[in-house]
Amino acid sequence: MPRITPATAGPVPSPAVTTETTGTPGPAGPPGAAEAAAAVVGSWAPAQGDLPAPAYFAPPSPSAVVLGDPYGNQVLIAGGEDATRGALKEALLFDPVERTWEPTGSLNVSRRLHSTTLLKNGQVMVAGGLTGPFTLPLAPVSSVEIYDPVGRSWKVTGALREARFAHAAVLLGDGRVLVTGGLAPRDSLTDTALSSAEIYDPGTEEWTPAAGMHDARGGHPLIPLGQDRVLAVGGMVVVGRGTYAALGYCEVYDPAAGPIGTWTPTGSLRVPRKGHQATRLADGSVLVTGGDSTGRQEDWTYNAYSQWVTERYLPDGNPAKARWNEVEPMSVGRSHHRAVALRSGKVLVIGGTDDATFDTGYQNAEVYDPGANTWTPTGGMVTGRWAAAATELKDGRVLAAGGLVRSGAATPDGTDVATGATELFTL
Repeated sequence: MPRITPATAGPVPSPAVTTETTGTPGPAGPPGAAEAAAAVVGSWAPAQGDLPAPAYFAPPSPSAVVLGDPYGNQVLIAGGEDATRGALKEALLFDPVERTWEPTGSLNVSRRLHSTTLLKNGQVMVAGGLTGPFTLPLAPVSSVEIYDPVGRSWKVTGALREARFAHAAVLLGDGRVLVTGGLAPRDSLTDTALSSAEIYDPGTEEWTPAAGMHDARGGHPLIPLGQDRVLAVGGMVVVGRGTYAALGYCEVYDPAAGPIGTWTPTGSLRVPRKGHQATRLADGSVLVTGGDSTGRQEDWTYNAYSQWVTERYLPDGNPAKARWNEVEPMSVGRSHHRAVALRSGKVLVIGGTDDATFDTGYQNAEVYDPGANTWTPTGGMVTGRWAAAATELKDGRVLAAGGLVRSGAATPDGTDVATGATELFTL
């Protein structure tokens, strides 16, 4: 099973440049990457304290959320997995002033591959996921709990209608939470992707059905487009025991269309993706980066490495007319990285790995400027990692914590090596 098992919509201008890459770049990235400008922006430095124990946090959930001004702009991380892929119960708070972590109660249920959502009232919801040690059959949960930052405590709330993991969740404009897709057991040895969706109402603490997606998928980013519409981007489907295929299909949910909302197919990605990231830009468009290789490319060449191709979604009042445009590629292909939208309107892409081997985490990070359609490297991260938690702090610094450092042939005995290292990026 892969590690992932592990805003106003409307027409916007096209990016200034549409880049068509040629050739078949290897793991070092697209042609010309070696001649990229030597300029470097920003720097990374260790925080005062690391996570109490090594852990990693597989996308698509953001994993780390900033609680806001009333709570000292602290960052909450809950759950995750250890180097043996066992689910964790710990919840931790990062103090951006002291730059240290402290425990803040434990989840009632250990969980990994769950969703983490900041609610309108400042509380945080975690939903679903896998619990317990890594064993077969898998053990997804339907339980949901909410963190109260005032009392620093967790309470159980209404359970999901369907147990799921590697799903996506997003806060709607009216304060409800939409959960979509994910994976669930098919039998004792295999799992399957879900197309179902459901909505949580904080007022009633109950889940009600939402319209199902056209395409079953897990590990998919879910991006708010404004006007309460939501974009589901790519993801994966299960095609056999431990075998997954990437999706290029995307669709838009409108909760106001009909009693349970509707999904409308929209422009497909030029490159099918799983293990990718999608980030909403200031102009309402959506940037998608990286992801596992699909092997054969659009031009019939074969690529064994993670994707460096970058695409930008241009919303339209009619989702059927919206399209993805290829823009300037990243300097390297990467999967299971993090992409963080910055207040400046730029996007910071952090770490990642290569899906040909999944053996080491990257120190490389780079910043995308949507206006100039350019990527600029940052100073190298202190610790190379993938499947980390990351978020921008209120003061503009970016926090990165945990992740996988090495696995497979890059380790002495084939056992995963996770990290608790925490560092901060300053632009």
